[in-house]
Amino acid sequence: MEIPPYPASRPLAMADKPLLDSLCADLQPRISELTFAGLYLFRKAHDYRLAMAADSLVVLGKGYDRSNYFLPPLGEDVAEALKIMFSYGLALYGADDRLADRYLAGNTVQITDLRDSCDYLYLREDLATLPGSRFHKKKNRINYFTSRHDYTVSLFSKEHLNGCLNLLDVWIKSSRIETSSSLLMEAEATREALPSAEELGLDGVVVIVKDSVAAFALGERLNRDTAVCHFEKTNPFTEGLSQLVNREFARLLFQECRYLNREQDLGDIGLRSAKLSYHPVEMVKKYLVNGHDL
Repeated sequence: MEIPPYPASRPLAMADKPLLDSLCADLQPRISELTFAGLYLFRKAHDYRLAMAADSLVVLGKGYDRSNYFLPPLGEDVAEALKIMFSYGLALYGADDRLADRYLAGNTVQITDLRDSCDYLYLREDLATLPGSRFHKKKNRINYFTSRHDYTVSLFSKEHLNGCLNLLDVWIKSSRIETSSSLLMEAEATREALPSAEELGLDGVVVIVKDSVAAFALGERLNRDTAVCHFEKTNPFTEGLSQLVNREFARLLFQECRYLNREQDLGDIGLRSAKLSYHPVEMVKKYLVNGHDL
C-alpha cells in the first residue's frame, strides 16, 4: 500500500492539556519543549499538530526554516511510532541521549547534534543563592540595582497582567525583534502566556519599581526534579534587573526542584554568553534524527 505523503493530524488545542499533561508525566521529559504550555504557546510559531502512530501521540511541527519534523512520541510503543513516522520521511527533532540510547542505537539513522537547541540546566539552589566567587559579578549587578531602586518582588497574579504587557511592549520596541523571526514568535507567545498563565499552569515572579512592573519571569514543572523558565523579560534600560529576576524566580518558585532548565540559546552569541556565565551543570543535548532503516 502506498504511504500517504503526510500523517493525518489535527491542530493542538487547549482541550488537549489533560492528555498531554498525563503523557508528559509518564515520560518525565528533560527537553524544555515537552510541556503542554510550551507546545500550546508556540503552536502558531511551529504549526504544532497532533497525530497518532502505534497508539502513541506524536506532535508534528515546523522549524523556523519551515522544515517538517516530529517531536519524541508520547506513549507506550515508541519504537514502532518512530518507525512509522520515519516512513513518512519526517525527521525527529528533540531526541535526547536517553531516547537515542534506548531506541536508535544499532539502527541506520543519521543523528545531528543541535548545539543551538541544547537546554541549559542549572542547580536551582545556585541560581537562588549565587554562592561563592563564581557568581561575584552577578551579585555585584544585583547590588547595583538594589542600592539605587526601591522595589518589591511578588508572585505573578492577574493584578500584574497589564503591567507585564506594558513591559513586554517596551521590550519589543527596544529589541531587534523586527530582524528575528524567533524573537517575534517568542514575543507573541509571551503575550498569550500572561493572561492564560493560570489556565496553563504557569507560575511566575514580578519585580515592581515605582508602581510599575520592571521585570517578570514565568515557568512550570518540567519533570519531578526540574522546573523550566519559559519567559523572562526586563526593562532593558535598568542595569541589574535581569540578574535580580533570575535569582528571585529560582529563590521563590519550585523550591522542591533540584534543577532549573533555562532553555536554549538558538545560536545567539550574546544569549549564549549570558547563559554560560551562570555555570550550567549540564547541557541537555538535543538531536535531529533522520531515519533510514529503523
